[in-house]
Amino acid sequence: MDFTYKNTSVYFSCKGKGSAVVLLHGFLENSTMWSKIVEVLQKKHKVICIDLLGHGKTGNLGYIHTMDEQANMVKAVLNHLKLRKYIIVGHSMGGYIALSIAKLYPKNIKGLCLMNSTFLPDSKAKKQHRNRAILAVKQNYKTFIKVSIPMLFSEENALKLKKEMSGIIKEALKMTPQGIVAALEGMKIREDYSFILEKKQFPILMILGKQDPVLDYNSLKNQTKNKPIQVVDFSGGHMSHVENIQDLICTLLTFIKNCKKT
Repeated sequence: MDFTYKNTSVYFSCKGKGSAVVLLHGFLENSTMWSKIVEVLQKKHKVICIDLLGHGKTGNLGYIHTMDEQANMVKAVLNHLKLRKYIIVGHSMGGYIALSIAKLYPKNIKGLCLMNSTFLPDSKAKKQHRNRAILAVKQNYKTFIKVSIPMLFSEENALKLKKEMSGIIKEALKMTPQGIVAALEGMKIREDYSFILEKKQFPILMILGKQDPVLDYNSLKNQTKNKPIQVVDFSGGHMSHVENIQDLICTLLTFIKNCKKT
């Protein structure tokens, strides 16, 4: 289905009935990444998947897609669907957007799951890495995609999951350079969301990959020390929805069930 936000076409899907679960994909991905998870969740829940700005079938708004702009777009879609309360699951960049929604609209959140994501902003080194990525995209975005996506998997899984990886690359190649750059610029300037950890407004789950090549596992663990948050570790890398799909589905089902009790 399509929705218009600030004169830009936004693609989303809404399947199933019951309590609402919103799935937000990561950078270079789109809502198709959730297909196996939607198959399971839609049996008991209303599952909403949205192509974020510049990704999938959703257009671009400008040179920078900030996390707050993405969050407001998602909120507009959810308002259009007349949804008042929902659980949000965000993968990587989708997690940053989920945190922005939690900051801007905390009363609408029943539960928040960060999957291979972080509460912290980019470090100085990470910002420099983003700048190099932006230059690479401007030089040859197709090469950037083909190089970047394999680096999201653990070394072992990068060899085992070549077919799945090819599918992800194929989807990412549908993006425009503008969409890729706008996301990189937006992630680079995102804020520190650590304050959300302290507020205890809703249940929070953090899913970590022990071999995540993008986010340091030990740093992520330290973020959650002595915090009112559930942490689940998987054996793979940054792509838990591919590398640990069955474990992920079980974990999400349990989390959603627990959120409904609160």
